[in-house]
Amino acid sequence: MIPYKTIIQINKESKQPVYIQLTNQFINLIKTGRLAPSTKLPGSRTLADLVGLHRKTVVACYEELMLQGWVESLPQKGTFVHKNIPVLRQQKLKETSDVIDRQTAGFSFKISPNLNRRFPEEVLDDYIYVNDGVSDERLAPIHDLAITYRNVVAKKTAINHIGYGTTYGNSFLRETLATYLNQTRGLMITSENIIITRGSQMGIFLAAQLLISENEYVIIGETNYSSADTTFEMANAKLLRVKVDENGLVTQDIESLCEKYAIKAVYVTSHHHHPTTVTLSAERRLALLNLAEKYKFAIVEDDYDYDFHYNHAPILPLASHDKNGNVIYVGSVCKTVAPVYRIGYLIAAKAFVDECAKYRRFVDRQGDALLEMAFARFIKDGSLDRHVKKTIKIYKVRRDLFCSLLKKELSDYVSFDIPKGGMAIWVKLHDKYSWQRVTEVGLRNKFVISEWQRYDLANKKHNAIRMGFATYNEAEIYEFIKRFKITMKIVSEENFTNN
Repeated sequence: MIPYKTIIQINKESKQPVYIQLTNQFINLIKTGRLAPSTKLPGSRTLADLVGLHRKTVVACYEELMLQGWVESLPQKGTFVHKNIPVLRQQKLKETSDVIDRQTAGFSFKISPNLNRRFPEEVLDDYIYVNDGVSDERLAPIHDLAITYRNVVAKKTAINHIGYGTTYGNSFLRETLATYLNQTRGLMITSENIIITRGSQMGIFLAAQLLISENEYVIIGETNYSSADTTFEMANAKLLRVKVDENGLVTQDIESLCEKYAIKAVYVTSHHHHPTTVTLSAERRLALLNLAEKYKFAIVEDDYDYDFHYNHAPILPLASHDKNGNVIYVGSVCKTVAPVYRIGYLIAAKAFVDECAKYRRFVDRQGDALLEMAFARFIKDGSLDRHVKKTIKIYKVRRDLFCSLLKKELSDYVSFDIPKGGMAIWVKLHDKYSWQRVTEVGLRNKFVISEWQRYDLANKKHNAIRMGFATYNEAEIYEFIKRFKITMKIVSEENFTNN
């Protein structure tokens, strides 16, 4: 007989009902084969006495087991493990352990090396992390947004927006964005040209999936936003790279490729090229639009940080000059406000937006309608503009301080140009040093550089990476430069010793 008295363990402090604890333990005994099919279970009184429980608890357990199909009751005979329960095939467990291996899948699946990323798994308070150029979440207008959100959900009409809705995104936000972007970025669109996304990355993904058939060609920069590279590769695109200089993508190179290949799309971060921060010149913007019309390719314009330009007013996006429906314009408020607010947009010809909405249904059924409504009001009442104006002033001060200290303290090791906008600096390490070694030494000084290799996927050996400045306050910038300098001194001394 099974030693129920020692096997059954009941935790009276658990929030789980006792009869459910007992039920689950019987199910486990059946699944592991310790209670074979057709095995008779003890009578309810007998089991209650053995394990020290009330008989009604055991009766409730047996009833639950019958309802779930694990046991069957035979009149005048008793309760038995169901005769048709198959034996679960599994490896024999060690006698001293009942731990199940949850690390290895029991089936095959695709593994894509392109998706491997080496971000820090945890963020420690006393470490400084070199970032890609992100906003300072401490400046996020949480209080204002909370008030706006509360007002939205308090209205009786909110009940109409908590069920399944449109895959295009909340209509109020789409209408508000159309007006806002027409006024601020010179677009000429209606709400029918907009689909709301969970950020600009989702917009790039949707565009890539719908644009690219296997082995079709996409043009990107020699330096490029690595996540865009991966997204197009996941769509089975062939990537062709062109040079990037102080005026952005070299359009003459794009034209040369168009003469040799059937180009399906060109990906561009026109306002502040990722990663180098340069701005696509007016001449090249018009040239790219003309090439798109001539060769019938799409321009995927990722305007990830349009608002943050410090030397002059932001340059209008390519989408504002598009007369032929060639531009797919993606952006978000994630960078502007805070990454946690996953609201972005894709803007294109209505026919393309309609297809995106169909595809989105099977990727992400819909967004958060209440949050989208709150952001629509946040935009409409001018709160977003006020937040942008406030943060631009702060980020400009931080840029200037970061650049001045970088030049003063580290010019023996790095070179850079002061960016006109954005939230990061393109920092080139002198050729006698390597980011690999800087990363290793920096970690010892609690100065963390992650994934420096992603800035040179074309293997051009430019020896530069992005260093974000916007997320650090004044004290943190001084500490950043201090640790960076200590790290470089050690690396420099190593070089001198080895030579």
